[in-house]
Amino acid sequence: MEGGVATADERRTIQWSSVLAGSLAASAMSFILIGFGVAVGLGVSSASPTWRDASAALALLSGLYLIIQAIVSFGFGGYIAGRTARPAPALATIEDDGERRDGLHGLTSWALAVLLGAALLALLGAAAIDRSPMRSSASNTSAAEPLLSYELDKLFRAPRRPPNTDLREPRAEAGRILMTSSSHSGVSTDDRNYLVQQVAALTGLAAPDAERRVDASIADARTAINRARRNSIIVAFSVAAATLIGAAVAWAAAAAGGRHRDGEPLPSWMASANRFHRNPRAMPVP
Repeated sequence: MEGGVATADERRTIQWSSVLAGSLAASAMSFILIGFGVAVGLGVSSASPTWRDASAALALLSGLYLIIQAIVSFGFGGYIAGRTARPAPALATIEDDGERRDGLHGLTSWALAVLLGAALLALLGAAAIDRSPMRSSASNTSAAEPLLSYELDKLFRAPRRPPNTDLREPRAEAGRILMTSSSHSGVSTDDRNYLVQQVAALTGLAAPDAERRVDASIADARTAINRARRNSIIVAFSVAAATLIGAAVAWAAAAAGGRHRDGEPLPSWMASANRFHRNPRAMPVP
């Protein structure tokens, strides 16, 4: 009785050494593939303001590459998790018990790799925010930076300006106004008139020239925000799809790794690949 209980408990136990090995392998492979994608210009996102001008085709191609690298990375990690896990003794209950056990190892390694990646991204994001010069002054904090930094540069550009002129607060305020350009109602008349006054006062332009510059900045800001929003939607969908597909791939790869560990053919739903196995043998029938 006690021996039977011990065997059942051992069959249901997750071997964390195999899970950790699979998650680390998946994370390392993902880092390599993402680094290669960024090197060839397929980064799915960037802190650079020029990323907002990327075409929809480039964003879609980058998202597709993200999904492909997730399949390769999580498949590699899941296979290692299943291959290195010790087989459960006395596996004679149901035919797919071993496949389910190995698949759970792959799924757990996938979850751990996702959590490690999310934690790393959170740490990098927090470090970037702490080093950002925008934190040096509360009045300089604006969501428009760096998205609309070029539009703000053009808005307050002047051939001659008095020395030691601090434009941080006017830029932040103008950025918050320009961010409303993508809303349903757009920039209000009062905000537009205020921007015209600010531009005329800080640049020395005449009122008609300041109006034309403000109108051009509002149109450019609307276009930039809409493009950035489109790319963000594509990136978010690609990340979600890659993560979900990676879970299924990790399960399947771990099941295949467990079969190879035991010297058995691949699962029945991978029967087409069994012809590549050198010594196929059937699963034990209870």
